Amino acid sequence: MNDRTVNLDMPFLMPSQAQKHVTHNEALLRLDAIVQLSIVDERASPPSEPSPGSRYLVGADAAGTWSGYTGDIAIWQDGYWAFASPNPGWHAWFETGSALKVFDGEAWHATSLPDDAEVATLGISTSADATNRIAVSSPASLFSHAGGGHQIKVNKAVQADTATLLFQSGWIGHAEMGLAGNNDFSIKTSNGTDWKTGLTIDGAGRVTRPNQPAARVHRSGSNFTPAAGQQSGVTDFAINQGGFTLGAAAAAGGNALVVPATGLYFIALTVSVAAATSAYGVTVSRNGSQPLLATNGAAGSLATLSASGISQLQQGDTLTFGHSGSATLAVGANGTILSLTMI
Repeated sequence: MNDRTVNLDMPFLMPSQAQKHVTHNEALLRLDAIVQLSIVDERASPPSEPSPGSRYLVGADAAGTWSGYTGDIAIWQDGYWAFASPNPGWHAWFETGSALKVFDGEAWHATSLPDDAEVATLGISTSADATNRIAVSSPASLFSHAGGGHQIKVNKAVQADTATLLFQSGWIGHAEMGLAGNNDFSIKTSNGTDWKTGLTIDGAGRVTRPNQPAARVHRSGSNFTPAAGQQSGVTDFAINQGGFTLGAAAAAGGNALVVPATGLYFIALTVSVAAATSAYGVTVSRNGSQPLLATNGAAGSLATLSASGISQLQQGDTLTFGHSGSATLAVGANGTILSLTMI
């Protein structure tokens, strides 16, 4: 029978042994040293003032009383250094670096999750919770291939649920894309309070932009004959998308059309002339002075003129009709019409 245990190398109490308490105490000291092992540091020479019971991993090129014990655990107990050789499978907490490591027979390595680990929550440099079960605090996140392509999947239970990517600033949502409450792909943006859908693609691949600025406007009432040099406006929307509004009243009636957003616009003007006593012109004017489109006609009776083009407009710009010569213009949804859309 061996006089020491195989795994922890503790002494046995032998038959007829004198001073059994010495052997028993030696075993207790060894248990105290290597069970629940916590290593202060790895170093090559002893510290000058070790604490009672402190344990160190003896590093390479060990010196002094540690010479010849590289790789062992040095234990300061009762005023002297005792040593224990680790076996494969030993676990230890390394106080410097705050890491749990395991000994593989040659070196200590940080413990890792099993290949098929399943956890309820996972936080990387931050705390996860019951809603955000995976939480990452990092300058960047990388999802790479394993030799081919790579997909990120976001799956929802039923059509009315949400499967989206939400982009926040200061924990306030400002953009979201994905399947939001239906199975159409959409992109939404927010000013921090209200959400607007910028783009939607349905299952057939059809694209709509429900908040893209677009308008078709006209003037209601009776036909009118503006004086040369006057500006006239509109009163009614046949189409209004993206936030167009009516502004100040124009001298020849109606109101200016106020542009909701800066961008390039396709603008189309249709002029319906009921009568003309002289040559005349109708323009689309920006801010009451800059002509963007122009139509011109000769004296006579009924005529329909049109013009179109692309112009850069600024948020808050106003559009009105400028007039020259003398003509009576037809009004209504099929009369003199201004149409425009941001492109």
